[in-house]
Amino acid sequence: MTATHSTRMLILGSGPAGLSAAIYGARAGLAPIVVQGLQPGGQLTITTDVENYPGFKDVIQGPWLMEQMQAQAEHVGATMMWDTIVDVDLSQRPFRLTGDGGTLYFADALVIATGAQAKWLGAPGEQELGGKGVSACATCDGFFYRGKKVAVIGGGNTAVEEALYLTNHSHDVTLIHRRDSLRAEKILQDRLFAHPNVKVLWNKAVEGFVAGEGAAGLVAIDLKDTVTGEPSSIAVDGGFVAIGHHPATELFKGHLELDEDGYLVVEKGGTRTSMPGVFACGDVADKIYRQAVTAAGTGCMAALDVERFLAEADFEAVAA
Repeated sequence: MTATHSTRMLILGSGPAGLSAAIYGARAGLAPIVVQGLQPGGQLTITTDVENYPGFKDVIQGPWLMEQMQAQAEHVGATMMWDTIVDVDLSQRPFRLTGDGGTLYFADALVIATGAQAKWLGAPGEQELGGKGVSACATCDGFFYRGKKVAVIGGGNTAVEEALYLTNHSHDVTLIHRRDSLRAEKILQDRLFAHPNVKVLWNKAVEGFVAGEGAAGLVAIDLKDTVTGEPSSIAVDGGFVAIGHHPATELFKGHLELDEDGYLVVEKGGTRTSMPGVFACGDVADKIYRQAVTAAGTGCMAALDVERFLAEADFEAVAA
């Protein structure tokens, strides 16, 4: 027999956005169900040192922070489901969603907090040195490289912005790009080229990330000239991959409005999507900030928007 769950508020994703929405939704008496997805706890579960989340003077661990958020959400009345949604029907309310084992979920309101994953190069040493010199977020990890030599890989807006941000911490920033021109907006390029602490290596593809002896982290990046094929290497303490992100929105193509990069489109200053009763928060709708604290903030916003939406829907149903 097919398992079925009905709820006023269904949340997809269990990172800071989803769990914050769950906490606020539960406190509003909505008894939310959280479908945790493929990576329960979100990207913070694979993040070690977290130094920029408000409320903790000492460095905390990402997995611990997410355990605490989940425990808080459950304590106030949210239900966690170990499942992944594989099909959605948003044609009518309650919305109908199907888990990968066939479990059915019916919801009066849906909050999408499925996040986004950084794109990686797939180069040797990249994953092995993750958190040990290789990162995909300068805003998150740049602080750890104060006074050290760093490199950013990429040629779009994100790469240029990350390189400029890193100049707040490092006097030696190198942008590595596989072509002879950048895709970034001209105003960003002008700022980059004018900055005395940034240099650009053109026509260079990353061949691998090199670890130091013993327990040492990243010490160099191996390169190959995309024109001549000549190999080279650059000594660095930190390497930041900035070639974009994949928002987890495949499931919603054809159902909800997405922007040109695949992110869910929400109303300005809110979390409402193109479908009444469906809300989005966190990195799945945010390609600018992508921080745990901003994700948590939009999770709160989504819960408040859900509460208002359901109150209005209930009033209209009674009035009818």
